[in-house]
Amino acid sequence: MIHWDMAVVWLLVVVVALAIEIVTLGLTSIWFAIGAVAATLAALFRAPLWAQNTVFVAVSLLLLIFTRPIAVKYFNKDRVKTNAESMIGRQAIVISEIDNLYGAGQITVNGQEWSSRSAEDNRKIPVGTVVEIVAISGVKLIVKEKREEN
Repeated sequence: MIHWDMAVVWLLVVVVALAIEIVTLGLTSIWFAIGAVAATLAALFRAPLWAQNTVFVAVSLLLLIFTRPIAVKYFNKDRVKTNAESMIGRQAIVISEIDNLYGAGQITVNGQEWSSRSAEDNRKIPVGTVVEIVAISGVKLIVKEKREEN
């Protein structure tokens, strides 16, 4: 009757993985839940423990590798960017000289002041310069000078 004991263990893994998926909604553990279902079936067919583990790992990894990118593409297409993410690509004005060496610099974007750093380490950006936000590092916006287009 050892196959029933392992089937119950694998079903517990299914329940835990599904609970994590419900809480996170990030398509992170659904693949492991399906792998655990496959391992449960292997246990019910009296496969040895090493075979159950192999089925679990193989099914989980194959699903993760081949189906996750497709699922993320279709399930996260309506995802709204957070406040900080929406800043990337926007223009801003330097209101306090940006100097990476001293860790100083501030910009204003849509009336909000943000700490900032230059994308180029040895480059100071003077007050009044128009910059473009290229990245976010912690609580600082990483900027580069906006070049005039001819």
